Amino acid sequence: MSAPTIIIAADEMRDRFTSILLPLGFTESRATALAEIFTVNSVDGIYTHGVNRFPRFVQYVKDGYVVPQAVPTLHHKFGAIEQWVGHRGPGALNALHATDAAMRLAHEYGIGCVALANTNHWIRGGTYGWHAAKAGYVFIGMTNTIGVMPAWGALDSRLGNNPFVIALPYQDEAIVLDMAMSQYSFGAMELAVFNDQPLAVYGGYDQEGQLTLDPASVLTSRRALPIGYWKGAGLSLLLDILSTVLSAGLAGHEITKAGIETDISQVFIAIELGRLGNHSVIPKTVQQIIDDYHQSIKMNPSTKITYPGERVLNNRKHNTEHGIPVLKKVWEEILSLG
Repeated sequence: MSAPTIIIAADEMRDRFTSILLPLGFTESRATALAEIFTVNSVDGIYTHGVNRFPRFVQYVKDGYVVPQAVPTLHHKFGAIEQWVGHRGPGALNALHATDAAMRLAHEYGIGCVALANTNHWIRGGTYGWHAAKAGYVFIGMTNTIGVMPAWGALDSRLGNNPFVIALPYQDEAIVLDMAMSQYSFGAMELAVFNDQPLAVYGGYDQEGQLTLDPASVLTSRRALPIGYWKGAGLSLLLDILSTVLSAGLAGHEITKAGIETDISQVFIAIELGRLGNHSVIPKTVQQIIDDYHQSIKMNPSTKITYPGERVLNNRKHNTEHGIPVLKKVWEEILSLG
């Protein structure tokens, strides 16, 4: 049974978020920018990293883990690579800054890599993939996190679910893959608990070490299942190593020991497609690949074969026209924050 929901217009949500952030020490421009990010994530149907995530973000600000006015500073630069320090500023604003810096470098060199240390949760990695791809760039992004996932064959959780993003321009929009290394993000499992629904496939281990479809058991054990089993665990490890080494920031095990997900390390890479020798035929090439992909033989006639980001476009259109479905319990919590 799904939890009760209500419909909130995007403008109302954006205004509410802004009004809550302003008294917390954000300037109007920064509060507005953050409110826009949380609202757009919700419009796109990524509620776990939009409206559902907002109360936790506010609590992190109140607890001092997010510093409202902190901005990134350049630590080191060499050619097309820059290392920045985020000073525990709002993760989404730091990430937007890093994405813009990577695009600036890519415009100069063809490719740009910006690594960011001492930052906070970027909220939704896909935000930066859409941002860069809509501007004409290929985007690759990665982040480490607190340990919530065991190495393959291990009992304790030393790996982060370490989200990974790949995006590129497509028609007037983008193809955007935004994925965690765990089978389900913790936000998705929290949403399943809200709705009193089991997971469609195993999401992790219960406290007895058995694979389970019960999201609450996984949230309690904090032993999420890696995607692709040992392959996802290995990829998580390498994303942590790269994020740490390239940013000169903290590794996942150091973040985990601190007990709170802050001071994380991230990498943002942009490639300017217009610099490639085949740039004039790239749109046609991508379209041919997607056309072939859409011709896949369906296991079920009612199934729709979608490329990464296609469902987001459908959600965006529906929620823009009809309003954003929000869990009544979540909206009531947000109203109480004001």
